[in-house]
Amino acid sequence: MPRRRRTALILPVVALALTACGRLTVMPPPEGEPVRLKPADLTTTWTDADGGTLTLKQDGTFVAHEVCVAVAWYDSLAWSGTGTWEHGSNKKQSFVDVTFDADHPEVRGRVPDAYGALKQGEVLKLWAAIGDPDNDYPNCVLTSPAG
Repeated sequence: MPRRRRTALILPVVALALTACGRLTVMPPPEGEPVRLKPADLTTTWTDADGGTLTLKQDGTFVAHEVCVAVAWYDSLAWSGTGTWEHGSNKKQSFVDVTFDADHPEVRGRVPDAYGALKQGEVLKLWAAIGDPDNDYPNCVLTSPAG
């Protein structure tokens, strides 16, 4: 069998196998560079693409109104409520962990995935990947008022 014909037969089989095992690419993070922020930089109202808000207060509490959150293996969830937040970071990037006072009605638990901090130009972002990494769910992205 000629080489060209063998290649033409093998490529669809390989593509199908890769698709059956998962996706070919992973949803990339939003645009921006990882950034380390001080807690004071985080204490503001962050807004998602659908108008949901997360207001982080200096005393370590927050108020959320229909804000996007990421919870492992779920599509985008909008969550309203109050709770506490903590700031953490590694050498390159800050993270914000939020703990709601009450469980989400669809999820057992009060702690969604942490938001990572990014900076794109003058715009600050908090983001978390949503849902199963094998699907193309959009990332949950919050921007500061300067954005």
